Amino acid sequence: MVTRIWEGRTKIEHSETYTKIIRERDIPDYKKTKGFTGLKFLNRSDDQYTYFKLLTFWEDFDAIVNFTGPNMERPKHYDSDKSYLLDFPGKVSHYTVFAQ
Repeated sequence: MVTRIWEGRTKIEHSETYTKIIRERDIPDYKKTKGFTGLKFLNRSDDQYTYFKLLTFWEDFDAIVNFTGPNMERPKHYDSDKSYLLDFPGKVSHYTVFAQ
């Protein structure tokens, strides 16, 4: 199993809207990908921003490529993300799960 970790942040006033988008658009997109096994979507807020961290779980690296295309190191962004996300990190992290 492989864990893929993505991070992003929004202005606090966009937090509720972006959370709704994640639930309605992103999560169903992950779930329909062959080799996807689960996720944990986390957030926390301070006075200005909401920080998101997404951990997705995949059967193997090939399964991630099913979702991302050939460059699995790049985050998958959607067009409307530009309206909410303040940062567009150039890479995501991948970890092999060796114990649960």
